[in-house]
Amino acid sequence: MNKLLKKIATLGIPFAITMTMVTGCKEFLEVQPKSQISISDAFSNLANATNAVIGVYDELMGDNGYGIRINMYYPYDSDEMIVSGNIDNGRRGIGRYQLLLTNTEIRNPFLQLYRGIEKANLCIEQIPQMALYNNGSEADKKELRRLHGEVLTLRAQFMFELLRNWGDVPAPFTPAYKQTDLFIPQSDRDETYKKLIDDLKVATDLVPWRTEIPVRNERVTKGAVKALRAKLAMFRGGYSLRSNGKIERNADYQTYIKIARDECADLLAKRTEHTLNPSFEDVWRKLTSFTYDPYGEIIFEVGAGGSNSTSDSRMGNYNGPSVNASSRYGTGGGGLLVLPNYFYAFDSTDTRRDVTTTLYAVAATNVKSPRRLGEITDGKFRKDWRNPLLPGTALNVGYNWPLIRFADVLLMFAEAENELNGGPTAAAISAFEEVRKRAYKGNETKIGKTPTDKAGFFDAIVNERYLEFGSEGIRKFDLIRWNLLAQKIAETRQKIQDIRDAKGAYANVPQYIFWRNNGEEIQWQNSFYKPSTTTTAPTGWTRLDWRQHLTTNLIDGVQLHAGIARFFVTGKSELFPYDQATVDAYQGKLKQNPGY
Repeated sequence: MNKLLKKIATLGIPFAITMTMVTGCKEFLEVQPKSQISISDAFSNLANATNAVIGVYDELMGDNGYGIRINMYYPYDSDEMIVSGNIDNGRRGIGRYQLLLTNTEIRNPFLQLYRGIEKANLCIEQIPQMALYNNGSEADKKELRRLHGEVLTLRAQFMFELLRNWGDVPAPFTPAYKQTDLFIPQSDRDETYKKLIDDLKVATDLVPWRTEIPVRNERVTKGAVKALRAKLAMFRGGYSLRSNGKIERNADYQTYIKIARDECADLLAKRTEHTLNPSFEDVWRKLTSFTYDPYGEIIFEVGAGGSNSTSDSRMGNYNGPSVNASSRYGTGGGGLLVLPNYFYAFDSTDTRRDVTTTLYAVAATNVKSPRRLGEITDGKFRKDWRNPLLPGTALNVGYNWPLIRFADVLLMFAEAENELNGGPTAAAISAFEEVRKRAYKGNETKIGKTPTDKAGFFDAIVNERYLEFGSEGIRKFDLIRWNLLAQKIAETRQKIQDIRDAKGAYANVPQYIFWRNNGEEIQWQNSFYKPSTTTTAPTGWTRLDWRQHLTTNLIDGVQLHAGIARFFVTGKSELFPYDQATVDAYQGKLKQNPGY
């Protein structure tokens, strides 16, 4: 729940014309400012400058930010989860890769990301020019430098989201009021990444570590800057769809992989700042109960609050298990479905399975009922975990969105070490196994043997990130930077077919599961990993279609086998198109992404 002031610091005319640099739309030019505060007044003292920076943070959240669209529409479909329901020119169109230029779910977040960049640009320009920046008290100078580092980091986050979804985008690094032509050309993404990575190097020296500040909230700290810099470097060193329609990576990729490795190594050496929570479940229990985590595993999170569409989130309402409005938890859930192959990617002793996935819905009576194999939902942001409870039909649950966790740092470090050294080092294996051992807490001997060759270790990293980051908006973009998205989509379709047919690795998936309620909870009679020997429910138990459910409900329907990533075309679908209004506003000066 957001501890920052949930108000936008309106800074006069320059903020009122935000986005004209990209769209040039007449309605944006005609928006009247909410305040006539001049730029000089807005940056006249520390309090005003702080409000301005809070206004930049505010553009991360809300329905068009990391409240629902960017984090729960854009990362799907993948080989882990899909959006539920039939195709439309909205979120399901995005999930099925039917990316129409008239889809407002593409346009509106695009506008908000640029609005965030414009606000950040003005702060980046103005804060270092303040008299207090060099001549104020030591406390003032320290705080203003912190603000400066924060907005450099926030601009990098906004731009990163644009780069990984649209590729070569216009990249403004000066405020709109200084632009002689608001329709600036697209920039080469590699140069934009380089600029952002350089900016984050500067920001590292400006912001404090987590333990150096008395109030720990959603503001950027040194750990967040380093982790984000590592992530941007991994993407700069990875594959991406180019304007020529080819998926390529640059010859200098190892330069950036090394940057990522070094940033992660710095974080691994500062375990008093950030480390793994010993319990995977506790990470999400704390997030959904608004409880401080002394381990600091979530390094950078987007604050939510205010119970509205502009500054709050809809995690738990949109996604998570389906919950009846009349229950003690209030309505919610069901927006994301866990693919059957993803459920079966987990070992039965992997503690992440029953956190990342939910096998139940909650009725009005608060009693849980089971979900069939094709109906499993995601679980990290479930509304029935919320503490305090939020009954009724509220859309906004107040959950923060985690952008980077320490587990990501460990696995990026392991991946980078493997790439740079032609195979995993002892340090890489240790980082990799730290994540696995946490997942198998109490059964650490079952983590298996870690590969020691480069290709085998890379495959292990690909799989471990798959299991660790389900429903965190990471998987699809990982697959793109590895150039594996098309392959994994094809493999997923075949795996689901094999599950239905009980073939190969899925020969033991039971046709039915038998269950009963034990109070409000569900008790399972047979194993998910062993074939059922009977089709008749024992006395006192109820039969549930399991593998049987895939026969007609999903595999042969439009929702899954024909539906999962239904319109995906490699060499096109790895990037979004520019929406039609933006294309029109540029009057031919904007190059559309390949295939659109």
